[in-house]
Amino acid sequence: MANEIETDVVVIGMGIGGEAVAGTLAERGLDVVGIESELVGGECPYWGCLPSKMIVRAAGLLAEARRVDGVAGTVTVEPDFGPVASRISEEATDGWNDQVAVDRFVGKGGHFVRGAGRLDGPDRVIVGDTTYVARRGVVLATGTSAFIPPVDGIGAVDAWTNREAVSAKELPQSLITLGAGAIGLELSQSFARFGTSVTVVEAQDRILPLEEPEASEAVQEVLEAEGIAVHTGQPATAVRREGDQVVATLVDGTELRADQLLVSVGRRANLHGIGLETIGIDPDAERFLPVDDELVVTDGVWGLGDVVGKGLFTHSAAHQAKIVVSAILGEDEEVGRSADAFVPRATFTDPEVGSVGLSEASAREAGIDVAVATQRVPWSARGWLHGPGNEGVIKLVADTDRQVLVGATSVGPHGGEVLGLLALAVHAEIPIPTLRSMIYAYPTFHRGIEDALNQLG
Repeated sequence: MANEIETDVVVIGMGIGGEAVAGTLAERGLDVVGIESELVGGECPYWGCLPSKMIVRAAGLLAEARRVDGVAGTVTVEPDFGPVASRISEEATDGWNDQVAVDRFVGKGGHFVRGAGRLDGPDRVIVGDTTYVARRGVVLATGTSAFIPPVDGIGAVDAWTNREAVSAKELPQSLITLGAGAIGLELSQSFARFGTSVTVVEAQDRILPLEEPEASEAVQEVLEAEGIAVHTGQPATAVRREGDQVVATLVDGTELRADQLLVSVGRRANLHGIGLETIGIDPDAERFLPVDDELVVTDGVWGLGDVVGKGLFTHSAAHQAKIVVSAILGEDEEVGRSADAFVPRATFTDPEVGSVGLSEASAREAGIDVAVATQRVPWSARGWLHGPGNEGVIKLVADTDRQVLVGATSVGPHGGEVLGLLALAVHAEIPIPTLRSMIYAYPTFHRGIEDALNQLG
């Protein structure tokens, strides 16, 4: 006979956002059941942010060492991916074991269930032969999975996604990457710096298509200078195995060959198998879990994290968790329900790309009277001093009527860190005259913001 257990809150999916909701509510004294079929913590600590940035960091050290010649002496660089793979397994993922995370949640008073949770109405969740009945709410945080495009033959070539890439013990001699977004480029550039011959294929007309064109141009120049071949506007139509190699055919008939294929063309929300039909949602008809501005799916059900498609970043999920916790507890605390456009993001290529708010094109499409300013990083004092590896640009998008920034991009060394002031300026709508009145330390990359502001008139 099936078991039926009453509880206060059930959380399906214990990634960054789900774990934050479940753990916080448990600490606040609620009876919380957290359900996870894979690893508590989700994509970020095991297959995403942490291991990928360890790879990026190691590859960056190689790049910096190669820049010593002509600046500070001579260095011989011998890449070895072994220490990177060991560090990922031992320090980041604990061998892809989540016991520490499980213990952390249980230590806060939560009840952990390993399994696949499925809705049976707005307040009931089934796991195996047990049904949990939620008195105060259900939270859906099932995340996303790597999207595999409908390319002929792709299912037969043993392609990597980000998961296989970050868990690799050795790197291939050659690699074709489908997709030139953040994940694809971070991994491609890093592997190339370890000696892999890399070719990047992007269906759209430029790499980093979600970023400003100036960012795409700056990064592509560096990638090509480092020996990475870039094909844009040329989607792959078919892939096949020939012996030990993968052959990718592009739409113009070009054939590319490599030892391994990496697929990084986006993410797909995990909507199937979680019982959405029982609350009136057709998972086949939705790209992401539909939620309102308060992250409500339907009465008593909330959604957050990548599955809702609002940001698809760790920091977005963490922020959304605060909104859901506040709602479930019935608190009036203002946690900042910012529009999706104002969520900052960073791509950890070299140069780094940080961006926030509206692009120039989207601002114009919104009918804003736009002024734009750009400052090349090598033209700034710090950029000139920095020397090799100083490529980048700061771009500001201003609303001339309101005299505020509505968008900004920072490309260059530490571009994601330089973004900090710009994210604050966009979020808080700090007047441009106020930003100009600040004193910017000299010589810093940060000072390039002042140079760009002075171009706005």
